[in-house]
Amino acid sequence: MAKILIVDDNALFRESLRDILQVRFPTVEIDEAKDGEEALMKVEAHSPDLIFMDIHLPGENGLEVTKKVKAGYPHIVIVVVTNYDLPEYRDAAFRSGANGFLSKDSTTKELLTLVQSTLFD
Repeated sequence: MAKILIVDDNALFRESLRDILQVRFPTVEIDEAKDGEEALMKVEAHSPDLIFMDIHLPGENGLEVTKKVKAGYPHIVIVVVTNYDLPEYRDAAFRSGANGFLSKDSTTKELLTLVQSTLFD
């Protein structure tokens, strides 16, 4: 069974993303983390296949958490999600080891296509 971890300090965003994903991918196990510390614990415990990682998190930012996850679990696909679709954020995400970058303003279709191609194609 495929596993997704949503890492974002905004509970409403996490819930909305979870709802969208569960409707389209009902067999996928979806977990959430509100900060980097919780994310690292859940990665160690559950080894997700795909992580949606916000940049702005309390404590360590999502880019630092991405580096840590990739150091220990290079096979996990990490997609950085942010409200700020700026070239410097995109570059920083990829330098941190992220596999993808998605604006929180992306369409549901873009999101679902990304998950489909990452986990099932």
